[in-house]
Amino acid sequence: MDIDKQKKHLLTILVEDYFHVGAFDNLIQQRNWPNFETRYERNTLKALDLLDEFGSKATFFVLGWIGQQNPGLIAEIAGRGHEVASRGFYHRSLRQLTDEEIREDLKRTRKVLEPAARQKIVGYRAAEKLSYEKDSRVLRILAEEGYTYDASFLPTRRDGRDKRFTHQVHHGGNVIWEFPYSTRDLYAGLLPISGGNYLRQIPYTLMRFAVRDWTKRYKEPFVFYMHVWELDPEQPRISAASNYNRIRHYRKLDKMEWVLSEHLELYNYTSAADYLEIADSILLGDKKDFVAVAGPRAEISSTSPQNEFEKITIVIPCYNESEALSYLSNTLRSVENGLKTRGYDVEIIFINDASTDDTSQRLTALFGNRSNVQILQHDKNKGVAAGIMTGIRAAETEIVCSMDCDCTYDPHGLVDMIPMLQKGVDMVTASPYHPKGEVRNVPSWRLTLSKGASFLYRRALGSDLSTFTSCFRVYRRSSVAGFDLSESGFLGVAELLGKLDVSGGRIIEFPATLEVRLFGISKMKTVRTIGGHLKLLARLSRERFFRKNRSIETSLKEKRINAAKEEVSGK
Repeated sequence: MDIDKQKKHLLTILVEDYFHVGAFDNLIQQRNWPNFETRYERNTLKALDLLDEFGSKATFFVLGWIGQQNPGLIAEIAGRGHEVASRGFYHRSLRQLTDEEIREDLKRTRKVLEPAARQKIVGYRAAEKLSYEKDSRVLRILAEEGYTYDASFLPTRRDGRDKRFTHQVHHGGNVIWEFPYSTRDLYAGLLPISGGNYLRQIPYTLMRFAVRDWTKRYKEPFVFYMHVWELDPEQPRISAASNYNRIRHYRKLDKMEWVLSEHLELYNYTSAADYLEIADSILLGDKKDFVAVAGPRAEISSTSPQNEFEKITIVIPCYNESEALSYLSNTLRSVENGLKTRGYDVEIIFINDASTDDTSQRLTALFGNRSNVQILQHDKNKGVAAGIMTGIRAAETEIVCSMDCDCTYDPHGLVDMIPMLQKGVDMVTASPYHPKGEVRNVPSWRLTLSKGASFLYRRALGSDLSTFTSCFRVYRRSSVAGFDLSESGFLGVAELLGKLDVSGGRIIEFPATLEVRLFGISKMKTVRTIGGHLKLLARLSRERFFRKNRSIETSLKEKRINAAKEEVSGK
């Protein structure tokens, strides 16, 4: 059938990154967003280039957080003739916010986006699909805050026909347009056909027919939406996500670019502002005056003189960690800044434990030019504990920290852990099992193994520590550098603590949060590790027994010598 090219449809593009999405909400904390490798800029530019190729216009719903990080990108979107609208500041569910919190979020986002876009922000799309039955208050708040339209609601058959299509909503004298998600009536329910995940997961032959049929049957515009990360098949994989969410997020990412291209060729897509004929009235300046105002992120600087800094070393063993290194690089930059404000000058030692992927090349690319970084190589894979010991012995500072490459413990905790290494303390170890510690999203089998091991170590060593297997620690180098470990892998981490405890060293715990690793896979072999822990426990128990007996014998011998001296002096 012929397609009416004069009929206007709406193209809405959501500017957010792969780590912002709702599918990963339970895994990724907003405070950790700056640590991720950002890809939203290249993906947004890719979308803009596609639109230029076909002469189409769109509404870009942008997170305020992205606008704050990169105002130049917002200026670029507007400068190419597109509308900028609000996605809220953070990717948060409105159902968890009060009316006043929603208002504050709207104002904060506007304050960031409007100067960069030089447009009045009049459109909004929420982080999740809204329901007319449960979320109608949002339309009232938007109307009261002066928004012209919203595009957040997913209708159901119960809502009635009118709410399936573009319509006006009146609230106390205020009017707002709603552009709901486009749907196909299957009689048993409404199937979303708007775009995004639906276009990727449902066979496209069916979706192509549904959109053509909409164009022929209805006078209202079809509302197409997509996320810019859907144009990025090479984006990092969040390995901790559930199977369902991995399918939902990653499946058929290579499909979206050609689907979008087909739509742009077949249909007349434009922005919501253009459809409502307000595109010119929302401009706050002349387009020719648009300039990119993006700049480097502000770095935290210290007011302390350089010669007052105390030098410390951070040791990071790496084995096949290529996927995690970009996240680690961003995290370390922030950690270094935080430590500098506390008076610490940081040296970093990476130990590439004979990785078989491109970890070595990535380490060199990310850190090779930094004067405070050493990259050491093991000629064969020795294990995480061997890597830590290599780093400790190579360090030239008395304070040495060790951490996991995958950041399952937040490295920013070093800011509080290092001052705990006071006189008389030999080790500070992170402890998720401390009464004030926390575990988040870690598989139950791993927790059972770790907690069980910690219980047995407490009994074997007569210790009151809560955690024995954490790699996230601060050491007094002179107290541990001389240890010879019989275990070089994960078991060696517990052995190092056990040897220090048996030798009389003082160990204190820092309550920390243990999170599931986001990138790559764990290298631990469960069955082998269980057997190894049991053998190590037996060995440490023997060492403690013999050391205790030797201590008792030494004490008795000293008492006999002192008694003999007293007897001689009495005579």
